[in-house]
Amino acid sequence: MKVADKIRLLREMLFARRFEERCYEAYVERKIGGFLHLYPGEEACAHGVLEAARPGHDYVITGYRDHIHAIKCGADPKKVMAELYGKETGSSRGRGGSMHIFDVEHHFMGGYALVGGPFPLAAGMAKAIKMKGGDEIAICFLGDAANNQGTFHESLNMAKLWNLPVLYVCENNLYGIGTRIDRSTAVIDQYQRVSGYDIPSAQEDGQDIEKVFKAAKKAVDHVRSGKGPYFLELMTYRYRGHSMSDSNAYRAKAEERMWSKRDPVIMLRDRLIEAGKLTTEEFRDMDTEILDEIENEI
Repeated sequence: MKVADKIRLLREMLFARRFEERCYEAYVERKIGGFLHLYPGEEACAHGVLEAARPGHDYVITGYRDHIHAIKCGADPKKVMAELYGKETGSSRGRGGSMHIFDVEHHFMGGYALVGGPFPLAAGMAKAIKMKGGDEIAICFLGDAANNQGTFHESLNMAKLWNLPVLYVCENNLYGIGTRIDRSTAVIDQYQRVSGYDIPSAQEDGQDIEKVFKAAKKAVDHVRSGKGPYFLELMTYRYRGHSMSDSNAYRAKAEERMWSKRDPVIMLRDRLIEAGKLTTEEFRDMDTEILDEIENEI
């Protein structure tokens, strides 16, 4: 990955962080209503995977934590924010809200409120791609808890049986709402669960965007080359509660402190500074520019 790409990705992840923080503030101010699930802490997952793919060309689908995936695919942040505000100018004309961002033009096929719902939809998209003979792939992002739904097993079985061009990405943040994964799931390492369907899989550090990109590149190349589905598990952590209604009281403070030291934005920033490719002042200027953009233009 070139230095220029790393700096661009740092800006994209920082923009995502500030965008979501502004969403949090707007919700507290009662400008955004309904459900709101935020993405801080997981930025390297969406950005690393989609950087390795062809956002706007490949088809992407995810669950209800969907704002940043849509923006990375090419959706206008103004339209995403307008959707959260319930405006007619929103990506779903203000009728979908936070959990239903949609952008057909950029092949972002939506966020979905039903846990596990995107699994079969992604397989259907991949089936359509294969029937039409296109070079696109379908990419399905979902959290670890969704893998306990029957749709997970049914979809992966058919994806392998039909050799579909679909990449399943598990953003494993260790919790399904307030339940830790080891209290709900027999097999903790999610990438091992697809072995029964003979689907190649891998697990990677979801906080390090360079590692995510490398693992995702391998996965994307596998799927796009016609070798069938692939499953990638990314170990990550959300820095806020499951949603705005979540008090987040169930997580140990020591655990939160540990993961805060592995902030994907800060990790990439520090790596660039240590390599002499970025200065602290340049990062501050970048942050100020982003904050001004969000406040005055979005």
